[in-house]
Amino acid sequence: MKVVIVDDMPLVLTLLRHLVSKLPDCEPLCFSDPLEAMQWCMKNEPDLIVADYDMPQMNGTALLEAVRLCHPDVPVLMITSSSVAELRYRVLHLGSSDFLTKPLDNVEFVARASNLLAAHAHYKTLSSRAEALAGVVEQTATEVVNHQRTALLCLSRATRYRDPETGAHIQRMAHYCRHIARNLGLPQDQQALLLDAAPMHDLGKVGVPDAILLKPARLEPYEFLIMQQHSAIGHAILSRTRSPLLDMAAQIAYTHHEKYDGTGYPRGLAGEQIPLVGRIAAVADVYDALTSRRPYKEAWSPGAAADYLAKGSGSHFDPVCVQAFLEGWDEVLDIQQQFSDDQQDPLRNGRAA
Repeated sequence: MKVVIVDDMPLVLTLLRHLVSKLPDCEPLCFSDPLEAMQWCMKNEPDLIVADYDMPQMNGTALLEAVRLCHPDVPVLMITSSSVAELRYRVLHLGSSDFLTKPLDNVEFVARASNLLAAHAHYKTLSSRAEALAGVVEQTATEVVNHQRTALLCLSRATRYRDPETGAHIQRMAHYCRHIARNLGLPQDQQALLLDAAPMHDLGKVGVPDAILLKPARLEPYEFLIMQQHSAIGHAILSRTRSPLLDMAAQIAYTHHEKYDGTGYPRGLAGEQIPLVGRIAAVADVYDALTSRRPYKEAWSPGAAADYLAKGSGSHFDPVCVQAFLEGWDEVLDIQQQFSDDQQDPLRNGRAA
């Protein structure tokens, strides 16, 4: 362990070097100039600093302030010839770990220095363990998120066996959501979470009867009422396990058919009653539905679908989300091309970038 000794008196410096040398596994580093001592400390990590308070170039107050800027946790043993209690209190308040007065009691000095070194060594051990545990926790959290992503991917595939919509639709919709989130200025982690959660927006369709889900024509009113239940079914499936990813997926499943003016389903939420991720997903899902071919309709052109979103801004859709979607229009077209229905299903090769 490295013990920095700072004193402008050569005799005292020699004595302190001798006393520190008696301590096990300790290397004394002596400085008569406090400025040189601070330059060394700025480039290295001491385990203990022993310093005289009364030095002409830098007194104890200035030394402590400088030390605490670069080494807030290194113990400092301050030595002074003054026995004034007020000075002791001030030095301790500034961050000195301990205080001794001259003339030094050699036995007391060795004992106090040993205690400070032992406490600092224990602190470093705990810090190392904490860093190691933090690494384990981070790795475990990453593994949990990856397992959740895998589970959601499997659920997405299972949904597609019953849903006539393609896997490409799921990927386009998810990337449109991230595009909107990016333009809204959402943090990167929220953008990534949205990309992973959005593919589950129609998970609840696994609970819709085949005669309705696979009907190659427009639904009758009573059939549409049954179809609407898929939002609540998806939410019920996804909300049983608590995690940021599944929570967001559950919110999207539950609210992506709500409308900004309160005329949507299943709960008739309006405005900011609808979670932001639901408002984002509504824009992305409707745009992709319009620009995709269905048994009962032809695909709209991108321009016509964009006009539809603009006209529905403030009624069906959150105006802010529509504006965010239409910004960077080339990216929307790139997503549409990259995940076209003619391309190989991206889900077969894992999560798309």
